Amino acid sequence: MSTTISTAGHVDHGKSTLVEALTGVDPDRFAEEKARGLTIDLGFGSARLPSGRSVSIIDVPGHERFIRNMLAGVGAVDACLFVVAANEGWMPQSEEHLRILELLGVSHGLVVLTKMGLCDGDIAALARMETEERVEGTFLAGAPVVGTDVVDGMGLDDLRAGLDDLVDRTPAAADQHRPRLWIDRAFAARGAGTVVTGTLTGGQIRVDDELELLPPATTVRVRALQSHHESRTKIGPGNRVAVNLSGINHQEVARGDVLVRAGQWHLTNRLDASLTVLDSLDHKVSRRGAHVVYVGACELPIRMRILGPEALSPGETGWVRLHLPRRLPLLPGDRFILRESGRAETTGGGTVLDVDPVLPASKAAPDLSIDRVIAERGWVDTDRLALLTGQRRTPDVGRWVVDPMAMQNAEARLRGAVDSAGALGLNVAGLSERDRALLTRLEGLTIEGGRVRLAGRSDLFESHRYTAALESAPFTPPDPESEGVARSEVRELVKRGLVVEQDGVFFSAAALDTAQSVLAEMLAAQPAGVTVAEVRERLRTTRKYALPLLAWLDGNGFTRRRGDVRIAGPRLPEV
Repeated sequence: MSTTISTAGHVDHGKSTLVEALTGVDPDRFAEEKARGLTIDLGFGSARLPSGRSVSIIDVPGHERFIRNMLAGVGAVDACLFVVAANEGWMPQSEEHLRILELLGVSHGLVVLTKMGLCDGDIAALARMETEERVEGTFLAGAPVVGTDVVDGMGLDDLRAGLDDLVDRTPAAADQHRPRLWIDRAFAARGAGTVVTGTLTGGQIRVDDELELLPPATTVRVRALQSHHESRTKIGPGNRVAVNLSGINHQEVARGDVLVRAGQWHLTNRLDASLTVLDSLDHKVSRRGAHVVYVGACELPIRMRILGPEALSPGETGWVRLHLPRRLPLLPGDRFILRESGRAETTGGGTVLDVDPVLPASKAAPDLSIDRVIAERGWVDTDRLALLTGQRRTPDVGRWVVDPMAMQNAEARLRGAVDSAGALGLNVAGLSERDRALLTRLEGLTIEGGRVRLAGRSDLFESHRYTAALESAPFTPPDPESEGVARSEVRELVKRGLVVEQDGVFFSAAALDTAQSVLAEMLAAQPAGVTVAEVRERLRTTRKYALPLLAWLDGNGFTRRRGDVRIAGPRLPEV
């Protein structure tokens, strides 16, 4: 696993020259950069350290006019190489770069004093003291300070050893099995096609993987992988990687696009976040202004609302709701930088807290708590929760994680519905998927015949009055309405097989058994068949009931119709 480090510091402090000395690669790729002696865009290289490990280095521009390119390079780095020229000392972009790195959560670094050969010992000592004072109270406080001069090679061995130590101190990138590659460069390689580069986070990718390029959700395949100019079959998080893609033209890919696995991310264009305003600002920050957010390698104009107060003062931290022009694969904990393009200044930065806020802005109180996400929704599918938070929890009921209060209310509501259903019970099939899952948690209930009732409550259908009424008049059965029986109860009796419905007439199961025996006796005596009139007279009924009764016997194989008579069917019992 490789560590990715970015440079940082003021323009013309020797960052690119230092990177070339460490990697053997000139990070200034464009003719304009070489002509002006000024880094404009991101440069890349890798260095072999004394331990044998490799480290990826991203060289970022130091000029304030190219701060947007600098931000695209530091969005996913593990640590920084903070460069200060000894002959010039701390400068405005030194301060801005340091604050940006802090806002992005970078917590490990190494300070390098360059151009030591251009100043005497007193000036060099003063530059070291000033730099140590400037980084006091930041993540670089106490970090090693290495003096170098590339012209005569001074301090480069110490710097390489310092980089080895920095790699040791920097935690390895976590593998969450959900890769995300913010693209900082896309080009066409001769004979290979589209190649994109970036710093891989979140998970591993392999050759032949099918990924999704966003926007606009284009399916692509990984044809080949390279890291540090070496071909790889797979690569893990924390590495600089070049990915050769099929299924897309390089002209359709831009910096700020992102590669992910389909279905692993919630794509959001509205999020709640914390925002820390830089204390160096000379004005408050409000919703007014041409705000631009930088996340990953992406730069987007946004609309912003401060949650709570109208504005945030310099040095203050508050909540904001950001509205993005397109959907991004984000998670709580992702860091961003906020700039105001009208003033051409870095405003501050913060942390994504909620990628799918459900409360109105006037009521939102976001944080990184998963319990808050669950409480605001009540019930959350476990897969959905993983998309929203990056964390998977064991479901409480069925496939849902449930807020305790929502669980209590749902249990009370369901138990009340069961109680109200009385002895008839509640039809389980009519319940929602959530309620059916919730039944398994409730004690004191009995589920039988597809209905749930309170335990100890007698089964209404074991000796139902309508069954008794049908059995008392088996072949002249009363209809449910005349007996004052609800249709829901009749449906349950039919479902249980205690009552049979045929052509709108209801018979008891016992009546049908009797009818089978009677027809068996009649057909044993008259094998050629019996008429409807003969059956009607034998059962002492009317044509109104005889016809549906014979239709049921025909349909179930006990009799067969032949012309105007019924003959024995294959299922007719023997006499």
